[in-house]
Parts: sequence; C-alpha cells; structure tokens
Amino acid sequence: NPKTPAEVLSELANDRDWHVRINAARNPNMPAETLSELAKDRDSEVRSNAARNQNTPAETLSELAKDEDWLVRSYAARNPKTPAEVLSELAEDRDKRVRINAARNPNTSAETLAELAKDEICVVRIYAANNPNMPKKQ
Repeated sequence: NPKTPAEVLSELANDRDWHVRINAARNPNMPAETLSELAKDRDSEVRSNAARNQNTPAETLSELAKDEDWLVRSYAARNPKTPAEVLSELAEDRDKRVRINAARNPNTSAETLAELAKDEICVVRIYAANNPNMPKKQ
C-alpha cells in the first residue's frame, strides 16, 4: 500500500520474514535510508526490490550494481536514478538482461548507447537504438 506510513515501513524492513522485507522494499513510500539498509539484506530478492525502488539513493544503486546476483544488477540498471557512469559499467555486464536494462535506462549516455548498439544480442541493440539519448546520424 503506497499510503503505508514510512515509520511502519521502516519497522517492516526489519521483519525476520523475507517475504515481508521484499514487500516493504518495493513500497514507493519507503524512506531512502531504509532502502539503503535493505540493499545489504542477505536475501537477493530483498536487494533486487530495493534496487527497483525509485527512492533508492544513487550511491546505494552504485553498490547494488556490483551485486553477485544478476537480478539485483538488472534492477539497478533499470532504475532511472542510477548514475550514467554506473550504467556504463553495467553495459558491459556478462548477463544480457542487465545490458538490456542499461540500454533502456533514460540516464544512459550517448557514448554507452553507441557501444550497446554493437552488442551481440539483438534485443540489447534494439533498446539502445530506441533510447532517446542515442545520437542521431547527421
């Protein structure tokens, strides 16, 4: 529920049940500082939901972009708050799903998109080509 008070969400973020923490992490009313804590959770599903939340601070997204789990990195690549320099690193990820989301992100730089346009996976190239930041030929 997006109307859940931030104080309640912060309490739920500490619940021992990972299902509760996952749902707390995806709540759009979750405070940024609590999302930063959830980004360190032992459960990768909790971390991935912290990565997809648009209240997650850029610094935290930068850390999540280095996560061992591809889904966490993929959601970090898709989050519009992820800095361009981090997206540049994610554009070189070994997992195509991470590269696809980097290609879709509105913060991805023209230089990074130009590199993604050469990716071996056609879906990555398609998203790069359709990103509004992709430089147009003159």
